[in-house]
Amino acid sequence: MSKKTQPGRLELVADGLLASYARQPRTHRMDGAGMPSLPDIIEIQHLCLQVLFPGYFGAGDLTADNIRFHVGARLVKLEIQLTEQIQRCLCYQRGSRPDLPCPKHVEQCRDEAGEMAHAFMARLPEMRDLLNLDVEAAYDGDPAAKSFDEVIFCYPGFRAVGVHRIAHVLWEMGVPLMPRMMAEYAHSATGVDIHPGASIGRQFFIDHGTGVVIGETTVIGDNVKIYQGVTLGALSFPKDSRGRIIKGLKRHPTLADNVTVYANATILGGETVIGQGATVGGNTFVTESVTADSLVRIKPRELHLRSKRDGASDD
Repeated sequence: MSKKTQPGRLELVADGLLASYARQPRTHRMDGAGMPSLPDIIEIQHLCLQVLFPGYFGAGDLTADNIRFHVGARLVKLEIQLTEQIQRCLCYQRGSRPDLPCPKHVEQCRDEAGEMAHAFMARLPEMRDLLNLDVEAAYDGDPAAKSFDEVIFCYPGFRAVGVHRIAHVLWEMGVPLMPRMMAEYAHSATGVDIHPGASIGRQFFIDHGTGVVIGETTVIGDNVKIYQGVTLGALSFPKDSRGRIIKGLKRHPTLADNVTVYANATILGGETVIGQGATVGGNTFVTESVTADSLVRIKPRELHLRSKRDGASDD
């Protein structure tokens, strides 16, 4: 046996890890409720997309004769997996509270998870109607879009919004952890970071998508269009007397109906309101409210053009 793999050496490593676990118990999960499963939650996302847009995700050989069976089978699977993962999330949350240890409340978690899953399933037609409007907004708002199929299959902004519509319903219902897991998976897949708490109206379109950040308390109206690199973020984080960030305040901006925000604009602050019909130009930095039907842009920089043949430096 190699010296590098001798049991004594590995025991020292194990001892060091166990000591680290003891020093910081909040970064391990032992003797508590089981955590929700990320692979299963990703599968829940996929099942939702399969029933919301049949033929685009999952099985492609659908007909008018077999669509009811296809949807019904996936709804059954979805409700079972959703109930299990919501129960895990509830148990995780309550197992972290010393006044409500989850082992004594497993049945309560199970019953509440079943009710939440039933309520979520009932809202699937509403989610589809909203997403249909998002597809239309992308198709109508992008001259490069050749079809609805292209938007649904190819646009990362639409995929991110699709997952957000799902996660936001779970967030509104009070399901812990799962909406954030969904949102961060979508973030890693699309480059678009939308907190599940953000409230987004109808006909929302993110063009290109890469680098967009939308914070938790953002409110977005109907028929809003934003481009890549846009940040809807917090201006500051108020703290309490002990120097800790105060949670639960509105920290992110509000965009009224019919607003357009161009690439790399940054809009910050919970009291910042972009009025109806306003346009925010690219590369702007906005920290105060904008009146309706206004145009916000930075003053264009002066460009200098010369021939490379004149021998001048590149500076």
